[in-house]
Amino acid sequence: MSEPSVSPPTASRAAYFVSDSTGITAETLGNALLANFPGIRFVRRTIPFVDTEAGARAVAAEIDAAAGGPPIVFTTVKQPALRDILAGARGSIVDLLAGHLTEVERALGVTASEQLGQYHGVGDMHAYLARMRAVEYAIEHDDGQTSRALDAANVIIIAPSRCGKTPTTMYLALQYGLLVANYPLTEDDFPSERLPRTIAPYAARCFGLTTTPLRLSQVRHERRPASRYASLEQCTVELRRAEDLYRRHHIPFLNSATKSVEEMSAVIMQTMKLRA
Repeated sequence: MSEPSVSPPTASRAAYFVSDSTGITAETLGNALLANFPGIRFVRRTIPFVDTEAGARAVAAEIDAAAGGPPIVFTTVKQPALRDILAGARGSIVDLLAGHLTEVERALGVTASEQLGQYHGVGDMHAYLARMRAVEYAIEHDDGQTSRALDAANVIIIAPSRCGKTPTTMYLALQYGLLVANYPLTEDDFPSERLPRTIAPYAARCFGLTTTPLRLSQVRHERRPASRYASLEQCTVELRRAEDLYRRHHIPFLNSATKSVEEMSAVIMQTMKLRA
């Protein structure tokens, strides 16, 4: 059996994520698999709510008409009739549910429900409302806007500006229903060796982010070009001070320069023992 060839770095391939619900599962699992092929540039297209035969045929027609080589198609469509239509498209179909559902059915001795959207639907109303409350909390406590109810926070993310506090905060709130606040470390917080007064009582709940000076400078230049705020010198100073503060107060931290929001969130949850 011949081994798959290694594509050149300039290769490009269409990748579809097709779902009968939101498409989040197809995107998450599909992208996790595609990440193992860094030499290929994927042109991604997500098509959610494919829950009728007409919809499935329209998607199959689009796949057939796609330019370039045969697209790779990740599907999380549950209805067999719709899966059969998609399987007839001229693409490489990766059914992310079929085999696994069969295995789980066999293990549980029950047939899987064909009701749509159960994983990312409202489902457990209590859990859904908890996520919505967490999002509201994250918005209210973004960038140190208020100190109200900080004692309720599961974690407080601290870092210099533009290190990834806000997207990580929102991901933890929306995905896991955690109450997360974030606080920016500014020049006003230095050269004091103490934690800022607002978060000092909650040091045990703090988690720090850092990055590389060059990366921080690049990100800040997009917001304020040619400013002192974005200068490499200023970024270097702020990051050094922040890391010194983390170490002095035994606050765990990680470098966000090469990590996705999902990776950072996983590290934070594991370190702060927030996993269920």
